[in-house]
Amino acid sequence: MAMRLGVFAVFVNDQDEALRFYVDRLGFVLSEDNRMGDYRWLLVRAQDTPDVAINLELARTPDQQALVGKQAGGKPLFALATDNCSRDFQAMKARGVAFDGEPQTMPYGTGVTLARDQGGDGMVRASDELLAELLRIE
Repeated sequence: MAMRLGVFAVFVNDQDEALRFYVDRLGFVLSEDNRMGDYRWLLVRAQDTPDVAINLELARTPDQQALVGKQAGGKPLFALATDNCSRDFQAMKARGVAFDGEPQTMPYGTGVTLARDQGGDGMVRASDELLAELLRIE
């Protein structure tokens, strides 16, 4: 049996705001946006990753709302590869993404930390295939 990661959920307080952040600022693409009654199935994905999507899941219950911004306990939630950290840093900066500093070269690659979005999300972008881009939900 072959298994692959297909979809994972990130709880958000506002799906429209989260969609704008992922698409307009980070450069993700909308994969699906379907309404089923009062439920909205909203998926975004990295442009070059057609097989894996993030479900921007509306936090409805108090337990889910308490997780927004803390879903990975302060650790990276996922990683995306980039072949040029400096280029992507400049492109996202031009789209209004706030960063905590400039790209730094580390043993694992080049990375930079983004400031948090409305839900507490942050990201580290690196240029190697191993670490590349980390999203933190703290």
